[in-house]
Amino acid sequence: MASSEQKLVEENGSVISSLLDKAKGFIAEKLANIPTPEATVDDVDFKGVSRQGVDYHAKVSVKNPYSQSIPICQISYILKSATRTIASGTIPDPGSLVGKGTTVLDVPVKVAYGIAVSLMKDIGSDWDIDYQLDIGLTIDIPVVGDITIPVSTQGEIKLPSLRDFF
Repeated sequence: MASSEQKLVEENGSVISSLLDKAKGFIAEKLANIPTPEATVDDVDFKGVSRQGVDYHAKVSVKNPYSQSIPICQISYILKSATRTIASGTIPDPGSLVGKGTTVLDVPVKVAYGIAVSLMKDIGSDWDIDYQLDIGLTIDIPVVGDITIPVSTQGEIKLPSLRDFF
């Protein structure tokens, strides 16, 4: 009697395990096909100079495929020049993405004064630096949870000249 009960428990356990595996596969497939917002960096511009450093602003357009607004948990960024990190930071709770539309985010990037001066010494006369800007937009999609949308752009930006400091 004990062996027939044990056999029944093993068979039921196997059926339940098989059903759980199928459910996990179904959920993973559905989550993989969920549309997510798409982001692009439209522009990176020099904005000004302060005693703390040089200010740049990146304009990031984010298309939200959902009719509901989606909260942005944070924006993180890393600005590099020739593989050297020249600025990084995080902007907590910058707002929300509008529903079924495009939201343009302004991401302020501050390069510390000492790093900017060091770059100026290294570049020569053209005052342009090649850069790579990596941005991560962490958003909260209901049911799915937090996801990070990576966005990256490369190009050239101007360093401030001496007249920008005065």
